[in-house]
Amino acid sequence: MTNDIRNLLAARILLLDGGFGTMVQGYGLDEADYRGERFRDWNVQLKGCNDLLALTRPDTVREIHEKYLQAGADIITTDSFNANAVSLADYRLEGLAYEISKEFTYRPQIVTTPLGEASVETIGNEIVLATILRAGLPYHQGFLNYFDDAQNAFVSAYRKSTKDGKFTVKVEYISCGSLEGKTLLLVDPMLATGTSLALTYNALCEKGGTPAHTHVASVIASEQGVDYAMKHMPRETTSIWVAAVDEELTSRSYIVPGIGDAGDLAYGEKL
Repeated sequence: MTNDIRNLLAARILLLDGGFGTMVQGYGLDEADYRGERFRDWNVQLKGCNDLLALTRPDTVREIHEKYLQAGADIITTDSFNANAVSLADYRLEGLAYEISKEFTYRPQIVTTPLGEASVETIGNEIVLATILRAGLPYHQGFLNYFDDAQNAFVSAYRKSTKDGKFTVKVEYISCGSLEGKTLLLVDPMLATGTSLALTYNALCEKGGTPAHTHVASVIASEQGVDYAMKHMPRETTSIWVAAVDEELTSRSYIVPGIGDAGDLAYGEKL
């Protein structure tokens, strides 16, 4: 694809599409359009989160792209200018935390206010939120915005490459309290081979005990990574949540097309 674009650029000027947000404004979409059915009961206003329209109004997104193509654009950019944890935090759309929370058990709790008492449903699970340093930290923070009473656990794991291009995964540091009988949320943006995930899970269990249930949450996974995780983690007490599953891994075990190196995207390239 890169070579094709370079060849075209050598022959003529290529036209990029224009602003997406200004085109959206012309449709006069209201709050209900942004919410759609999936986010109908979302607890904050969503109007203005144009990236969300790819899920709730794909017909509008497609029509805008088609208009630019009809106008002569050669290159179409995705509706994802603000599709990052920092921007989406304004709308509480950082990740899959909301959907995962539907799987928890809830218990009534009496809350005393200055004017009386109210019975509210609160999460009955003891939650431990764990992530792999460093790439997982922005994702971890997004989940903390939902589960702000959760305990935290951190694991330092990295790939150690060999001269033949292969690698092994090393786990060096673990900060973890008790996991025994609790609900473990293991969040990592990328689930590539599944090796790091399985090693991290085993290391956490070795130090903190066995959780009652483990929820794995990733933005993008490979088919191989999902299969590996399910084979090397307890199937009956493990749930895997991913936004997208890609089919291919490179020879260096990067997901294709994926999103690149999640740590580099968040913090910049390694020195």
